[in-house]
Amino acid sequence: MPRGGSPISIPDLLALFRVMCVPAIIGLVLATEHTAGRYLFGIATVLVICAGLSDFLDGYIARRQGISSTFGAFLDTTADKILVSGVLIALVSVDRASVWVTVIIMTREFVVMAIRSVVAIDGTLVPASVAGKTKAAVQFFALGFAMMRFPDPWGPLYFDEYWMWLAGAVTMLSGWDYAVKFWQAVRQAGRTTDP
Repeated sequence: MPRGGSPISIPDLLALFRVMCVPAIIGLVLATEHTAGRYLFGIATVLVICAGLSDFLDGYIARRQGISSTFGAFLDTTADKILVSGVLIALVSVDRASVWVTVIIMTREFVVMAIRSVVAIDGTLVPASVAGKTKAAVQFFALGFAMMRFPDPWGPLYFDEYWMWLAGAVTMLSGWDYAVKFWQAVRQAGRTTDP
């Protein structure tokens, strides 16, 4: 339970806000096929920006106030994955995101979630890394640029497509970084349980 005895903290509320943004963003993106796309993409972009800021704020507040809980850590990472995966699928459906990049990002996210579940069984924690925070920031930028696509391509690709491929690359690198930390944590746990 967070400090103060409250059953839910401000960082947890911010994570829940991100989850609640998902259906609204998806609905706006999908509705662009039937009405004024630029206007709806603009609203969706504002929601993505707000979600990205809430991701930064909940971590900042949690660190500043010393708030830490298993539920909060789970909710924070799960909210990010639901948001990114849901919005990417919506963007693929309106031809604003690559299927391949989406598969890369979603595969990494769910593999890391599975690793977290395995590690949690033994009570081992793999802390968030700079690579993970960078990955989240690049993903949010890529989603926003995909919604507010510039009218003309930049060479062979649109500006947002470069960002989307960058997001895929950073996501893979952060996944590798997480896997290395996971392996180190497992080895450390194995050494501490040796007789």
